[in-house]
Amino acid sequence: MKRIFVFLPPLRAVSGGLAVLADTAAGLAALGRDAVLVLREPGATPLTLPAGLPVVSLAAAGMTPEDVFLVPEGWPNALAPGLAAGARCVVYCQNWAYLFHGLPEGVGWDRLPVSFVAVSDPVARYIELALCTRPPVLRPGIDPARFHPPASKPAPSPVRVGFMPRKNRALATMIRNMAAARATRSGLALEWVAIDGLPPDGVAEALRTCHVFLATGFPEGCPLPPLEAMACGCVVAGFAGFGGFDYMRQAGDGGHVPSVPLRDVPWGGNGFYAADNDVFGATACLETAARLWIEGGEHLARVLENARLTAKGYGAKRDLEDFLNACDGIRTEPVANNALSFRDRGV
Repeated sequence: MKRIFVFLPPLRAVSGGLAVLADTAAGLAALGRDAVLVLREPGATPLTLPAGLPVVSLAAAGMTPEDVFLVPEGWPNALAPGLAAGARCVVYCQNWAYLFHGLPEGVGWDRLPVSFVAVSDPVARYIELALCTRPPVLRPGIDPARFHPPASKPAPSPVRVGFMPRKNRALATMIRNMAAARATRSGLALEWVAIDGLPPDGVAEALRTCHVFLATGFPEGCPLPPLEAMACGCVVAGFAGFGGFDYMRQAGDGGHVPSVPLRDVPWGGNGFYAADNDVFGATACLETAARLWIEGGEHLARVLENARLTAKGYGAKRDLEDFLNACDGIRTEPVANNALSFRDRGV
């Protein structure tokens, strides 16, 4: 294997998926691999790039059959120069919902000589159901030096609930309104903390002041904000986005479970999860998590310990060996640049 090219899509704002791609390149470089960042054009990313990594434009990448080209699932047209060069092309599926997004009309993944890597076990199972191939999993990680619990939480009066307004804002508003309307009957005093527009250190500091984190993301590949909240000592409630069930496990009786099997994990119930888009169920989960803090005791301690173990399982050190093994096993031949064209389609 000569070089590993990692494509960073031209997004207007930094996303979790974009940061994971850059982190993957940095991790490969730390293992002694020759990692190269690929931009559609110079400066076409809002992300602060990892220091020391070479950066090339998509048109001038100069890939060879010995190289590996890693591209996220929503940008299939970016594969064109790698396919034309006969490079070993790998699609990193970071969100199951976008697996078929961006494919030109009449082009399916079965027509392209590519391999897949999934961001989580649920995403891998989705790919298996859709494409009859079960890819290896390359999970993201969180920084334990940044995301960790405080020495002590404030008293849960009121219960402080962190949430991210950009994650399905309308659903988050509906849940907040329902919780407020039920406040007299439920007896719960909630204080809402919007995690919005903050740098990573600011996000961690805000989460450490919260008791509960309301997860409203859907769809998700392997959502990091709930993991970061668990690491900061919060009880998570809300939606898993399907991909969140890589690590989310019900802490109460019943609750929603996905239609695919859940992998074995070394932790137990770490939150309360409703079916995606179920506003009523998510509100009930939120109230259950809030009452847990008010009641305290063994159940709260057990959920928080499971949350700690969950976050520990996603520490900053990522296992890249399965990804590298997948890359080593890929053999492709150069193909004509007619099925995909980033020049014609404006990738």
